Amino acid sequence: MKQNNINKWFVAVAATLTHLGLGTVYAWSFFQKPLTETFGWSNSQTAWTFSIAILMLGLTAAWAGTKIEKFGARKLALTGVLLYAAGYLISYFALQYHSLFLLYLGFGFIGGIGLGLAYVTPVAVVSRYFPEKQGVMTGLVVMGFGLGAFVMSKILAPFFMELFNGDLPKVFLSTGLILLLILPFFAYSLRTSETAEILKVDKPDILKEILKFDYALIWLIFMFNIVAGMIFIAFQSPLLQDLMMRGGTTDLETLAKSGATLIAVSAVFNGIGRFFWGSVSDKLGRIRTLQLILLIEILVFAILMFSKNVLIFSIGVCVVLLCYGGGFGILPSLIRERYGAKLMASVYGVTLTAWGIGGIFGPQIAAFMKDHFAADSALYSYSVALGLIATGLVLSLFLRKKTISE
Repeated sequence: MKQNNINKWFVAVAATLTHLGLGTVYAWSFFQKPLTETFGWSNSQTAWTFSIAILMLGLTAAWAGTKIEKFGARKLALTGVLLYAAGYLISYFALQYHSLFLLYLGFGFIGGIGLGLAYVTPVAVVSRYFPEKQGVMTGLVVMGFGLGAFVMSKILAPFFMELFNGDLPKVFLSTGLILLLILPFFAYSLRTSETAEILKVDKPDILKEILKFDYALIWLIFMFNIVAGMIFIAFQSPLLQDLMMRGGTTDLETLAKSGATLIAVSAVFNGIGRFFWGSVSDKLGRIRTLQLILLIEILVFAILMFSKNVLIFSIGVCVVLLCYGGGFGILPSLIRERYGAKLMASVYGVTLTAWGIGGIFGPQIAAFMKDHFAADSALYSYSVALGLIATGLVLSLFLRKKTISE
C-alpha cells in the first residue's frame, strides 16, 4: 500500500513537471515585440504563430483524449513533448531564413500538435490515481502549465537572450534543445494506474453528451474565459511597455525587463489559480466557483478600462490570470463530476477545443487593436473581454447542478 502511494505521488510530480515544460508556450508575450521589431512583421502576423499553436493544442487534445486507452498515456505524452521541442528547433530555421510560413509550421502546427498530445494525458492519468481529490490534484497538475511562463520568461529566455546577445534564432534553438533533453524523462514516467479499470469508450456515448445544451454552455463559458485571458498572455508585455512609455520611460532594457517580470509574476498567479480555484471548487461546488471567477474578472476589466496606472494594470493582469487559470483548474473535475470517469478523458479532450478557438480570438483581438487603433488598443481589447466574460456569467446561470455516482 505504501509503495502504491509512492508510485501515485511520483506520477503526480512527473505529470506536473511535464505541464511545467509545456507551459513555456505561455511566455509568447516575451517574444512578441522582439519578433515584430527584428523581422518587420505586424503584430497580427506574429501573433498568428501563438494562435496556431493553441488552436492545434485544442484540436489535438480532443483527439488524444479519446485515444489514451488505445495508445497509452506514456506514448502519447512522449510523442507530444518530442514534437513540442521540435517546434522550437524548426523555429530556428524559420527565423534564420526570415520565413513566417516556416515559423507557423514549426512553432504553430507541429509544436501545437505536440502540446495537445502531451497536455491531456497527465491530467487524465492523475485523475485516475486520485479519484477522491479531483479538484486539488488535477489543479496541481495544470498549475504546472501556468507556471511554465515563469520558467521561460525569467530563466530560459533571458539567459539565452543575454548569452547570444539577442540572437532570436539561437534562443529558439537552445530552448528546443533544453526541452528535448528534459521533457521526455517526465513524459516517460506517466502511466495509467495498474489497478484502474480499463475504460472502453464508445463514440456514440461521447456525441450524446457533447450535443446536449448543458455541455454547450460549459464549452462557451470556458471559451469566453480563454479569450479574455489570452489577450494578456499574448500581449501583456507590449501593453505594459506602452503604458510605461506614455509615463516617460524610454530605456529599452528597462522596458523589456519590466515586461519579462510581469510575465513571470502573472505566470505564478496563473499557476496558483489552477490549484487554488480547483481546491475552492471542492468546497463551494464547480458552478458557484466558476461564477465567482467570472464576476471577479468583470470587475477587473471594468477598472482597467478607466485606468492608465502601471501598478493597477499589473495587478489587474495578475488577478485576471489567477481567474483564467482557475477555469483550467475547475474544468477536469467539473467534467468528471458531470460525465463520469468513463467519459472524463474524452469529453475533457473535446472541451479543450474551446482553448484552441479562444487561442485564436484572444491574441488576434489584441493584435488587431494594436495594429489599427494603437492609442486605444488596450481600451478596445478590455471592452471586448468584458462583454464576453459578462455573457459567460449570464450563461452560467442556466447551468444545472449534476453529478454522476461512480
